[in-house]
Amino acid sequence: MNSVGFFNETTDEIKETEEVKKVIHYALEQEKLNYVVFNIIFVDDVFITSLNQDYRGKNQPTDVITFALEDNLTIDLGKYRLLGDIYISIDTAKRQAKEYQHSVLRELSFLAVHGFLHLLGYDHMNAEEEKIMFEKQEWILGGYGIKR
Repeated sequence: MNSVGFFNETTDEIKETEEVKKVIHYALEQEKLNYVVFNIIFVDDVFITSLNQDYRGKNQPTDVITFALEDNLTIDLGKYRLLGDIYISIDTAKRQAKEYQHSVLRELSFLAVHGFLHLLGYDHMNAEEEKIMFEKQEWILGGYGIKR
């Protein structure tokens, strides 16, 4: 059994949350994962800018930041894996959806899956890693039915 917490720390109503939950559970099925625990936290640009400054040295908003616990810690929870937290800026997601001319649902789903893959250790620091990660993202989103 997986446990994914969804938290809205903004004043916005995020209508897409229930569908994003389904996308993430689909991603878990595709990755054949069970007994994982992580959170997705929706925040505003002010909050994510603070995180971005504190942890990445960049004083600007970003769309998604992940804190992967398995990167640096060995936590023995028996059969459970405590993956970490995904922070998504709803403000930036809405701007990007408009800029890329697709729905907020598509953008939030993309950012949630992107963050989820980071928690699993995928990255995009070079062209080879980027190709692998972005193909996997599109495979998950497309398999669920979320297209560009």
